[in-house]
Amino acid sequence: MSRRKDYSPEQVLEKCRKYMKTDKEINFIKKAHEYAEKAHEGQFRKSGEAYITHPTQVAAILAELELDPSTVASGYLHDVVEDTDITVEELAEEFSPVVGQIVNGVTKLGQYKFDSKREEQAENHRKMLLAMAEDMRVILVKLADRLHNMRTLEYHSNPMKQRSIAQETLDIYAPLADRLGISAIKWELEDLSLRYTDPQQYYRIVQLMQAKREEREAYISQIIEEISATLDELNIEGTITGRPKHIYSIFRKMKTQRKQFEEIYDLLAVRVITESVKDCYAVLGAIHTKWKPIPGRFKDYIAMPKENMYQSLHTTALGPKATPIEVQIRTQEMHEIAEYGVAAHWAYKEGIAGGVDQQRLNWFQDILDYQSESSNAEDFVDSVKHDLLNDKVYVFTPDNDVYELPKGASTLDFAYHIHTEVGHQSTGARVNGRIVPLNYKLKNGDIIEIVTSKSSYGPSRDWLKHVATSKARNRIRHFFKTQNKEENIQNGLHQIEQAIQTEGYKTKEILTRSNLDQTCERFNYSSEEELYAAVGFGEIRLTTIVNFLLKDVREEEETKQKEEQTSGPVASQHQKERNEKMKIKHDGGVSVSGSSNLLTRLSGCCNPVPGDKIIGYVTRGRGISIHRYDCPNIKGAEPERLLEIEWDSEEQSKITYNAELQISAYDHPGLFNEIIQTVSNLPETINISNMSATTNPTNNMATIRMTIGISNTSELDYVVDKIKNVPDIYTVDRVIS
Repeated sequence: MSRRKDYSPEQVLEKCRKYMKTDKEINFIKKAHEYAEKAHEGQFRKSGEAYITHPTQVAAILAELELDPSTVASGYLHDVVEDTDITVEELAEEFSPVVGQIVNGVTKLGQYKFDSKREEQAENHRKMLLAMAEDMRVILVKLADRLHNMRTLEYHSNPMKQRSIAQETLDIYAPLADRLGISAIKWELEDLSLRYTDPQQYYRIVQLMQAKREEREAYISQIIEEISATLDELNIEGTITGRPKHIYSIFRKMKTQRKQFEEIYDLLAVRVITESVKDCYAVLGAIHTKWKPIPGRFKDYIAMPKENMYQSLHTTALGPKATPIEVQIRTQEMHEIAEYGVAAHWAYKEGIAGGVDQQRLNWFQDILDYQSESSNAEDFVDSVKHDLLNDKVYVFTPDNDVYELPKGASTLDFAYHIHTEVGHQSTGARVNGRIVPLNYKLKNGDIIEIVTSKSSYGPSRDWLKHVATSKARNRIRHFFKTQNKEENIQNGLHQIEQAIQTEGYKTKEILTRSNLDQTCERFNYSSEEELYAAVGFGEIRLTTIVNFLLKDVREEEETKQKEEQTSGPVASQHQKERNEKMKIKHDGGVSVSGSSNLLTRLSGCCNPVPGDKIIGYVTRGRGISIHRYDCPNIKGAEPERLLEIEWDSEEQSKITYNAELQISAYDHPGLFNEIIQTVSNLPETINISNMSATTNPTNNMATIRMTIGISNTSELDYVVDKIKNVPDIYTVDRVIS
């Protein structure tokens, strides 16, 4: 896979001519370029280049993968629907229904309105993943699109946006490339992303690798010469190359193993490509004879291929001067699959929708299963990321069937992976012939046998603590949701009605048939009973449902209010009633009972935000100072100077409030940046206005103070929960100075 080289349309055609068979196919690609160039005329990239440069490079990457004409043409056309007035239907008619389907799969949902950036991103990911499950070429085009965008990410002027795009690439696109076995794209996406998610570590590793480059290259040359001589002695034909480890793989090893760069011993790797599987094992034996292998570092992916079709022998041995060297041994066919994965098998270029071992891609069906089990796009994407795109363990049944599960999965996860009823009836498990509990964490190579009983009463709620996969968790929750369905329906309806009344509306006016039907459709529930049961069971957040139910009436009120403001001083009866309740309003969204024309301000000592219980303190000459009820600065205050106050629910949603947090954490490289990245990636726009840190050198504990802008305590709690998920974070506390 070439890096950072810009290809011209003529060079793209040259690449296509090397593997496409007819002039008709070449003319199809040429037509796609001309069509895209005309459609994007007058549009420019952030780099200042004509926009057509981007789709040309996307088409070039797809041509490098030797994909079929429809896919390469879609590379040229992938942004036409999103960025111009051309429709999917017009594209399908001009080119083919297949091209229309692929382009539609990679096009974002621009015509819909979403409540948050996170929801919009999740819905776009869901659309892409479901389209990918129907036609794998959708994700191949999207990966090529993302790769070129990452290569040119430097032209984004906003560092926060750069980090957000890079993190999304690490979370979604690099794992998808890995799942499809396309390491040529995966490694480049990871290295480019690290440059923006942790630039300090990225450039440090680059500098350290560069510092001893000549020494490493000399050592690799010596290794290659010695292996080449060994192959000559065995009369084996083979190609031997040396390669440095990828930057991201070194960074990840430093992070997971808590090691410094100098402690990573396997920075060097040699690849031997032979003519047959027999030769692969012969070379392995010769290397183990020549150099002492390091225990636990041998992996046979030929006998047991990865789920993404990867095959190779891996071993690490102590080479000359007792320096560890990693050796990969594979055939030429295995090498092509290792570099290009599913694309190396692709048979669309032959006119058949096959060529790939579908058994190895059965995780596509899992994507459709997650869609049917998820209540919203965020749950769906989280399930796919955790269960399908995380690190894997490979285990066996007593019949030698191989199963793949996410790292950290338990025997209970395995039981539900086999079948729902096997999970429900599980009473224990045998691993490698030994009885183990259901929460036993699976290891590579384990032989698993689930013990079941038909008289079992089914799952326990504690089981939710022992499963790591969304599939198992959803099956267990569904069991209890079904068991207590009527109770959940009543509970959910009661919660929704109470929340609507708290917001000042009548339930009959809100829970109309059309409003409920829209809500059920939006959140993928078949009936209002299913919706109520989901809320009652805690499957979906109450605020999410209530906000959607109230969306139209709130928009109508806002429109009326704007009309009243422009029509003169006469207010509506609704506004008059509101004025009677709200005697005074403050820019901070506060209503003071029984007072008027008083200056009010939010106290900086405790920084109250909506959701906090608050009280007013009448100061001398500075109006009313608003404090949290638990603020130590108002303890002992004269009772006559305290006022009962409340938040103005109408105003507070429009205002940002400062909240100060103190974070206690074990210091590690990149900790500061990880916290910033976590907050930056949240769906709501959370502004960090101040941040500082100190580290205790005796115990390496860091104390971080940060001030963030939020709307209410619910949003604050959400931010705190996300920060707590950052590795090595011990406590997150709200500060009262």
